[in-house]
Amino acid sequence: MTKYAAPIASLLLIFMIGVGITNAQIQEAPDRTVGEGPYDRMIIRGVTLVDGTGSPPRGPVDVVIEGNRITSIQSVGYPGVPINEDQRPQADEDTKIIDAEGMYLLPGFIDMHAHTGGEAQGTPAEYVYKLWMAHGITTVREPGSFNGIDWTLRQRDRSAENKITAPRIFPYIGFGMGHEGEITSPEEARDWVQMIADKGAEGIKFFGAARPVYKAAIEEANKLGLGTMTHHAQTRVVYNNALESARLGLTSITHWYGIPEALFTDQQIQDYPADYNYNNEQHRFEEAGKLWKQAAEPYSDKWNSVMNEMLELDITLNPTFTIYEASRDLSAQRRAEWHEKYTLPSLWEFYKPNRISHGSYWINWGTEQEIAWKENFDLWFEFVNEFKNRGGRVTLGSDAGYIYKLYGFGYIQEMEMLREAGFHPLEIFQSASLKAAEVLNMDDQLGTIEVGKQADMVLVDANPLENLKTLYGTGAVHVNENNQPERIGGIEYTIKDGIIYDAKKLLEDVEEMVKKSKEEKNYEITQPGLDY
Repeated sequence: MTKYAAPIASLLLIFMIGVGITNAQIQEAPDRTVGEGPYDRMIIRGVTLVDGTGSPPRGPVDVVIEGNRITSIQSVGYPGVPINEDQRPQADEDTKIIDAEGMYLLPGFIDMHAHTGGEAQGTPAEYVYKLWMAHGITTVREPGSFNGIDWTLRQRDRSAENKITAPRIFPYIGFGMGHEGEITSPEEARDWVQMIADKGAEGIKFFGAARPVYKAAIEEANKLGLGTMTHHAQTRVVYNNALESARLGLTSITHWYGIPEALFTDQQIQDYPADYNYNNEQHRFEEAGKLWKQAAEPYSDKWNSVMNEMLELDITLNPTFTIYEASRDLSAQRRAEWHEKYTLPSLWEFYKPNRISHGSYWINWGTEQEIAWKENFDLWFEFVNEFKNRGGRVTLGSDAGYIYKLYGFGYIQEMEMLREAGFHPLEIFQSASLKAAEVLNMDDQLGTIEVGKQADMVLVDANPLENLKTLYGTGAVHVNENNQPERIGGIEYTIKDGIIYDAKKLLEDVEEMVKKSKEEKNYEITQPGLDY
């Protein structure tokens, strides 16, 4: 057994050191001071409904909410025709009314790879949570829970009670976290899984492990009803690629590592150059951009065989395209228009090219690397889109807080990248809500706007199917009838548990946090190597 013992705790420690969050708990969210409700009775009137099931939009409808539950969804007319008031659900003087004529209502979004950040990023929980909520994210899966098991569970409980302004949190604990020393046997693995289950964890995040230990942990998690997800780190993918993990009972794959390795036809190991060093961030990400080209060609026998078996095993893909987007166009992501107003100085410092911060691998990043990553994306897009087309479950995750990706904004960018991959907007919203709720075993409560479900909703003053950019906090550019550019969209309200949050006010709060931090530090956002 010694031969196969996986130094899991060491791997986790190495990763946490890489992201700068060892023994570093960020500031917890303060008590909630914003948000209205829940109300005994609330009616959203005249809205166009995108219910998250994959069904086409319909409206106008009136949606009735009592407390935190949807109790009625009633069609009240036809587009372009005055509404007959007698057809509408009736309201008394105590009923909260939202006039949503011309607006679109969607289920609350679920980010299935959402880190709260760490001391290295300098992101207090309030900052992160408000950015998420301002972009319609009402639920997150927190993989790794690197601020600590108890810290994360405490935030989870406070959010569940709506004591803080935050999405609901599903903590997936980093494998081996809280264990003294390395987990080196199946027995230790099962005991550890039992321990986090007893504490109240929702699942486990793996980076990979030797098969006996990994297998035992997954089996125990499945027996106890805990979710499992794996980032198949290059340091451990030799033990189990994505297909082998699926055979062991893993429930979801985050990122994409491990899939190309399952598709190798004339090699067993990634084609690393002789001077490769995993701790060199540029090596790690530059060579990853060449990985899909080493895999079997799309629709070849090997490609089809691997995909079809993964489908049979019902594993879920959580690709997180967006976190790698800068790899194919660095200047575009570094210059994203929201950084100036909403990115904290400490986070901007973390993003800058350096040899220490995880994901800040821009040591010598240029045209050749970006071209390789564009080719990488094309092959990756094709696999994920076809996986979806064949009935596979795909969810959205942002992994923001790294690589010039800002919380909330990165999630909407993930939607745009799924669109680029070939997803219909309705498929994107289905993945952002219902498919994610299925993975969390909450699809009887969340994920769609249907009678009996919890009132988690996103209300936007534009058509997001027509232009996903209307979901950004900065909205989308539109030229009005006076030939003047203006912004349209931006989420108006995020509703969680029947509580109404003004999304634009949440962004104002974030803007004020950033402004205050800049004043205290006499800081301006500048571009690397330049003073502007």
